[in-house]
Amino acid sequence: MKTILNLGFSALLFGLFLTSCNDDDYETIESIGKIKIDSVKIVNDTMDVFAIQSIKTYSSYPSHCQGFYGYDYIYNNNLERTVTAYRYITNGPCKQESYTAASQINFSPQRKGTYTFKFWNGGNNWITKTIVVE
Repeated sequence: MKTILNLGFSALLFGLFLTSCNDDDYETIESIGKIKIDSVKIVNDTMDVFAIQSIKTYSSYPSHCQGFYGYDYIYNNNLERTVTAYRYITNGPCKQESYTAASQINFSPQRKGTYTFKFWNGGNNWITKTIVVE
């Protein structure tokens, strides 16, 4: 009986191994590039030092072969931040319809002051938001 269970378990593992090695299970990222931030949602424009607040950004993607990759979050000085969003582009089959997606940054200030955020909106355009930290 123990041998039959061992054979069954071995067959199961072998089957899982065969199905998990399929090369078509993922799409390759071909490139990374900037994507403009269309809008920004900040729930509270005033917050306490050391508190955490989610800042949501929204971007439009021209097809489902693209999606959010990450942010370039730069501290320009103690109280100013510039934020640029990046998208990935894959080589797989996808729907060629545009869609809007939300991403977020968790902001946790370490000092009091008025923070200025500049979100890249394409070209030389920026969306500017401020948060007062008390």
